[in-house]
Amino acid sequence: MEILELKEISKKIRRNIVEMIYHAKSGHPGGSLSIADILAVLYFEELNVDPKNPRDPKRDRLVLSKGHAAPAVYSVLMEKGYIEKSLITELRKFGSPLQGHPDLKKLPGIDMSTGSLGQGLSAAQGMAISAKLSNDPYRVYAILGDGELQEGQVWEAFMSAAHFNLDNLVAIVDSNDLQIDGNVSKVMPVEPLTDKFKAFNWHVINIDGHDFEQIRKALEEARNTKGKPTVIIAKTHKGKGVSFMEDNGGWHGKAPSLEEFEKAMEELK
Repeated sequence: MEILELKEISKKIRRNIVEMIYHAKSGHPGGSLSIADILAVLYFEELNVDPKNPRDPKRDRLVLSKGHAAPAVYSVLMEKGYIEKSLITELRKFGSPLQGHPDLKKLPGIDMSTGSLGQGLSAAQGMAISAKLSNDPYRVYAILGDGELQEGQVWEAFMSAAHFNLDNLVAIVDSNDLQIDGNVSKVMPVEPLTDKFKAFNWHVINIDGHDFEQIRKALEEARNTKGKPTVIIAKTHKGKGVSFMEDNGGWHGKAPSLEEFEKAMEELK
């Protein structure tokens, strides 16, 4: 796929995110917008998935460990054809399949119910171990926030995934240095991440999380890495694509007003 096509897809994903959260009057735009480019490459180039057969046992899996960024995954599922775009006004509505956090029982294309931070990588690791035991070819991807790395369970999962040589597991860290209480580097620093992951015996790749060519090459490198799991540290901007949301921690969990919504949609034309 051409880079221009991927850019158009990610722009559509971002428009969907903003529209969804505007209609819901609540949600998490910042961390949803920051992973739109990564999701575009994953779903339209990398993942072996089929919207017509969303429960295919041989499919690749994606676990959104930072479950509050659910609008980003819902948006890409709309663009990929898993769900109808008519659901765009149903985010966080009672009884809607588009809950505030992903629910695998309510929506095709969701591989794990997430929300409580720190648990997603453990679930993804379990899926990767299952694939090894059954000799299945599928791969497992987990997206984590950098603030989420403050959780102890995450490091238990990093430790055990390396122990079991899970080269079919890829962790992607959305490293935007912002969490609900401010800068990650000030609230509870997690750096030096590269050194830590190497010490845990993971293959480490550092990229610009908004550069499509770098995302593409990193995923290819992860696919070709044998004997150990891979972690991709993606430097991103929270709120990417909407000028007044970018690198602004206040947009971690806030819906835009009508005026802000219209301005954001104009910028994302």
